[in-house]
Amino acid sequence: MRSTSSTHRKSRAVHTAAALLAGALTLSLTACGGDDDNSGGGSEATAKETGTTVTLPKLDGESLEVAAVWTGAEQANFKKVLAEFEKRTGAKVTFVPAQDPIVNFLGSKIAGGQPPDIAMLPQPGAIKQAVDKKWAKPLGSEALKELQENYSQGWQDIGKVGGKQYGVYYKAANKSLIWYNAQVFENAGATEPKTWDELLTTAQTVYDSGVTPFSVGGADGWTLTDWFENIYLSQAGPEKYDQLAKHEIKWTDPSVKDALTTLAQVWGKKDYVAGGAAGALQTDFPASVTQTFTGGDQPKAGMVYEGDFAQVNIVQAGAKVGTDAKVFPFPAVGDTAPVVSGGDAAVILKDSEAAQALATFLASPDAATVQAKLGGYLSPNKNVADSAYPNAVQQRMAKALIAAGDDFRFDMSDQAPQAFGGTPGKGEWKALQDFLKNPKDIAGTQQKLEADAAAAYGG
Repeated sequence: MRSTSSTHRKSRAVHTAAALLAGALTLSLTACGGDDDNSGGGSEATAKETGTTVTLPKLDGESLEVAAVWTGAEQANFKKVLAEFEKRTGAKVTFVPAQDPIVNFLGSKIAGGQPPDIAMLPQPGAIKQAVDKKWAKPLGSEALKELQENYSQGWQDIGKVGGKQYGVYYKAANKSLIWYNAQVFENAGATEPKTWDELLTTAQTVYDSGVTPFSVGGADGWTLTDWFENIYLSQAGPEKYDQLAKHEIKWTDPSVKDALTTLAQVWGKKDYVAGGAAGALQTDFPASVTQTFTGGDQPKAGMVYEGDFAQVNIVQAGAKVGTDAKVFPFPAVGDTAPVVSGGDAAVILKDSEAAQALATFLASPDAATVQAKLGGYLSPNKNVADSAYPNAVQQRMAKALIAAGDDFRFDMSDQAPQAFGGTPGKGEWKALQDFLKNPKDIAGTQQKLEADAAAAYGG
């Protein structure tokens, strides 16, 4: 993850994080039962297990609104976290469904005089916009205390603007994973790849067995940016990644051409993507996952790329994580396997005792533990017990996330101005959707990306 305090890290650091993740996932596929290592300080371990580590004020009669773009199971699970806060404080919390881009949604609410008390912002760029527009309020002392006790410096720094702490990264994502249908791999005689060339070989093996290799959720442009970012980080390296994230180099740089050329080896291969480009562009992220794990041994695809949060959709498809659905790290294109992370931060828009208390709660292990038990969720909070996660796969993903410390790179599109990196039908999302449709147009895609980036970054 890129932190504001250290923008350039060596390839060796990324390699170390990737090795941790690879080892963790290898273990996850052979592990049975719960975690076998929950040792720690006596009182701290007890606090983790009981799930009560933070003191909250009594807020009887207080009402709060929390806005987020989450839907489905993700929204339902977060509402259970809010219910726990209500139980402990007496406050009433209402979840407000938001739309992408969330900054535009919040702008309309604020213009109407009805801002939510807290918004869950999925991009550091959105946090900066909220601060620049004077919407966001700094965290108070209790929330800061929880954050400092429970988070690595990198996760704290990504929520800062101008040296002040505005964001609590409540939810994290490991976005360097490829999930696969275990029965399809077994029938095809396919093996888990470690390099990009091996991934192409595995894809051909799956194809030869009669199953389309990849499912792509192209209707949601963010899934396409994630594909690009993993390839770019592994192929161009972390320093170039940081430069492109800040638009210090142009999207017409040769390193971008190289990454798009590599990406076209999958997107441009006839019959490698379920439904072809047209079908993928009509497939949203949840459907891209479920169609990989339904249909018996003849699903629509054998593999689907996306983060740990895909587990929610895998379960909804009736598949069992670790048995029917297995996972391997995104293969290395260059010298190192990529480790890309994302996350959602709680930002206060209406300052009050109740809003600060909820931010404090979301920075504590207590809140994260509630949602961790429900699955499909990872917390960057280092004091959440491994045993809170419901299966061996999830437990070891969480361990890898925490063990990697600050060596992840944060999702590039989430660091960009929202007009470029986070708006449906515009900027990077649209350019990569067009590229999925026509993977031969590498130069044109680069020019469109650069024009949109220059406008969004201000030149």
